Order: sequence, then structure tokens, then C-alpha cells
Amino acid sequence: MLSATRTFARPALAGAVLATGLVVALPGAASAHVTVHPDTAAQGGYTELTFRVPTESATASTRAVEVDLPDPTVAPLASVLTEPIPGWTAVATTAKLATPVTTDDGQLSQVVTRIVWTATPGAPGIPVGSFQNFPVSVGPLPKVATLTFKTLQTYSDGSVVRWIDAPAAAGQPEPPHPAPTLSLPAAGGTTTPSGPSVTAAASVGSSADGTARTLSVVGIVLGALGVALGGFAAVRRRPGA
Repeated sequence: MLSATRTFARPALAGAVLATGLVVALPGAASAHVTVHPDTAAQGGYTELTFRVPTESATASTRAVEVDLPDPTVAPLASVLTEPIPGWTAVATTAKLATPVTTDDGQLSQVVTRIVWTATPGAPGIPVGSFQNFPVSVGPLPKVATLTFKTLQTYSDGSVVRWIDAPAAAGQPEPPHPAPTLSLPAAGGTTTPSGPSVTAAASVGSSADGTARTLSVVGIVLGALGVALGGFAAVRRRPGA
């Protein structure tokens, strides 16, 4: 009787452990992306944009991050300010516009077009299994539907990942390297973030939600195992069993 119970429990427990391992491994199967947070802001206002950069390589650290700002002739940003980050230097590239553009702050003839963060010598950069936030204060935000920030990520082994793919159309699969995208709904509008904005939030910004869902599934698996073991034990205890 005891031997039969043990024979049942061991395979069941092994199966539960295997199922648990598979469930826990699923979230790690999807790669993280370079994203911008928040992914939605109001037109005309000032905001702090945080570019979140994960190191996806298993063998190399991230040593440089380049963010290209949107075309200033279409979506000018009059003010672009970086925040000092220990272990990193930030260099902003400016360009003089052939034709000044009009913003809420007046005529704009020179703008920041690119920001490059480089890890200082001796600093770890972004190690394997880590991420780094790069905050930028920008504004006033232009009156366009979206802003796309093409980004290049350089690793210590010299490889470069180009996060420059355009957002996917509704219902289409996400591109392999989507560019960080900021949605700018008009005041009173109902613009809905799409493409990388939504996917990035789900894959990076909502990692806690993913962990909670994983734990829920594991709980269900273990709970079902407990019910099965309890039922089996009850049957074995019946007279004549």
C-alpha cells in the first residue's frame, strides 16, 4: 500500500517539477527591447523620457547607447537636457536648421539631433543580465501623433544592435528590433499607443505582471497535483482498497 503510494507520488512530483520549470522558463524566451518610458505623453508639454536599455548578450556588456531624435523640421524639440549618470558620459550633437521652425517657445534655429552615452573607462557599462535607464528632459512636445527614437546599442565585443525598425501595423507581428516610440495624443483625443509602445511596456515595464502570471500558473499546477494526491490517498484508505 505504502509502496504503491510512493510509486504514484514520485512520477507525479517529477512531472509537476518539470511542468513548473517549463512555465518559469517561458517568460525568459522573449527578448527584452530598448524602450522609452512613459510611452505616451501630451502634446505641447514638457516631460522626462527614460530610455531603458537592457543587455541581451550573454557574453558582452553594453558600452555605448546612441539615441537619434526625430527630424527637427517635422517634430522639433526646443529643449533637450540629459541627466548626469555615474559611470557614463553624455554628448549631445546639435545642428543648425537651414530654415528656422516655429515652436511654442518661438523661432528655433539650432536643435539637438542626437545623444550618445558612453561608459567611462573602468566603469562596467551595462553588465550581462542588467539594464540601465537614461533620462532626458524634452519639450515642448510637438503636435504629431508619434515620435520615434532610433537607437544604436554597442557592445564590448564590437557588435551593434540597431533598434530602428518601424512600429508594426495593427494585427501584424512585431519587428525584431523596434525603435522606441512615444505616442502623443492630442488634447481630448483618443490616440492609442501601438506597435513597440505597447509591446515594450508588456515585455519590460510590466515584468512584475509577467512574474505574477507565472506564479499563478505554477500555483495551479501544484494545486492540481495536491488534489490528485489527496484523492488517490483517500481511495487507497477505503476498506478493501
